[in-house]
Amino acid sequence: MNLRDLKYLVALADHRHFGKAADASFVSQPTLSTQIKKLEEELGVALVERAPRKVMLTPVGREVVERARRIIAEVEQMSEVARRSRDPEAGTVRLGLFPTLGPYLLPHVVPRIRERFPQLELLLVEEKSDVLLQRLRDGALDAALLALPVHDDQLHAEFLFEEPFLLAVPESHPLAGHGPLALDDLSSQTLLLLEDGHCLRDQALDVCRTAGAGENGGFRATSLETLRQMVAANVGVTLLPSLAVKPPVAQSDAIRLLPFRDPQPSRRIAMLWRRSSAMSGFLMQLAAEFKRLPRELLAVDLPVPKKARASKAKRI
Repeated sequence: MNLRDLKYLVALADHRHFGKAADASFVSQPTLSTQIKKLEEELGVALVERAPRKVMLTPVGREVVERARRIIAEVEQMSEVARRSRDPEAGTVRLGLFPTLGPYLLPHVVPRIRERFPQLELLLVEEKSDVLLQRLRDGALDAALLALPVHDDQLHAEFLFEEPFLLAVPESHPLAGHGPLALDDLSSQTLLLLEDGHCLRDQALDVCRTAGAGENGGFRATSLETLRQMVAANVGVTLLPSLAVKPPVAQSDAIRLLPFRDPQPSRRIAMLWRRSSAMSGFLMQLAAEFKRLPRELLAVDLPVPKKARASKAKRI
């Protein structure tokens, strides 16, 4: 048994197809198939069910794959220890982020990280939170930015910042002219939310339950941008995290963004990594760069859209 064969098995588990797994492993399909067969013979068990159109793992195959992932991750950690002993601020970091955070946070942080760690190769992976957690546990990621709470004693969670939510409503909505809202103001509202699997959906549902609001069950969006467009089209209202409405994100004249009075609904963002990680010291330094977000990015005092400014000027 060798590390190469374990990597072939993991690739097959990920792709569920011999040809695709071979391509991902940069070998021919017969080579990968032969090595998987040799691994099965060495272990004395079948790891793979070979159906005509798809590949499935046997129960023992799934267990072997999970152990193989951990072994591969540990070997990569050893290599990373050696690299960082030569240059603590070089090497590669595989960082996961979820879709309702990554596009809005990274433009404010990545330039500073590149300046602070010019030799660092930062590989960014965007996935839903449950996928990121599993990849982090498996060793496929070095760290991930996730919303708290995360219940896992094997992971260290370094709190980064708290991000308030705002209510996005069409410009013609009865609440559009209100000042800061109380949660009770949502009690008669039906909100547009993301589809299952997005942590923002769960966070918004928590706010809805607290406020006594409901969900528009006939519509579930796949992204924040879809939610934004639906609000602009006067389909409904939604909650948006504050980073998602700050420059360089363009403001829409068809949407009013309303902050909440204290206690503001919000989400708490942390960087998580395995407590056993050989990179813990460096990841703490990397987390410090994410903590240095300018305060105004997390503030809820928003610029007035151009159309509203023009109307106000006319009244004056």
